[in-house]
Amino acid sequence: MMHSPFWLSLKISTIATLIVFILGIILARIISRKIFPGKSLIESILLLPLVLPPTVIGFGLLYIFGQKGWIGSLLMDWFGIRIVFSWIGAVLAAIVVSFPLMYQSATAAFSNYDQNIENAALTMGASKVKVFFTISLPLAWPGLLAGLVLTFARALGEFGATLMIAGYIPGVTETLPLAIYFAVESGHMKEAKIWVLVLLILGLSSILWLNWWTRRNMLTTSKE
Repeated sequence: MMHSPFWLSLKISTIATLIVFILGIILARIISRKIFPGKSLIESILLLPLVLPPTVIGFGLLYIFGQKGWIGSLLMDWFGIRIVFSWIGAVLAAIVVSFPLMYQSATAAFSNYDQNIENAALTMGASKVKVFFTISLPLAWPGLLAGLVLTFARALGEFGATLMIAGYIPGVTETLPLAIYFAVESGHMKEAKIWVLVLLILGLSSILWLNWWTRRNMLTTSKE
């Protein structure tokens, strides 16, 4: 039982990170390259979780995806999928709170190289899909990787929104942050210290690796 919050957190964070990574790249690529009415408003909405308290985000998710919410009721009636008080709810919370980090990183990554390279390839007859995977993605990869690591770390540490929509169910929604909080509440300080140490190690390892990789990439680029 002691290891379940760890593996559950890894499962939820990994799934959320993969979804956010794909969505972040797609939306950043589309929105950053287009000029249209309401663009500023849309970007503000996408980045809103950065400034909102997690409990507010959780309340919004609960309102929309709860059993009486307009999306939650449809999912339950049509597919038998329950979001509230399930690990899916924890994944959803992690997606929403971590998405802005990936979106900002992807937007910056797609803006930090010369777009004339893409235009030249398109002029020579390459398809947009081929240009994206052979030129855009490799050039933007350092920034995208940074966003990926930060997204995973943020998803791993999500607490407030998860508690609101997924609740605390041992073995089902008991992520590491929730395990720490309720261990302290019940006076199990030794268990709380263990999980705090695990989170610190994971978070610090992610940042150290990212810093090392960034410096290594910069040195390689400068030598070329």
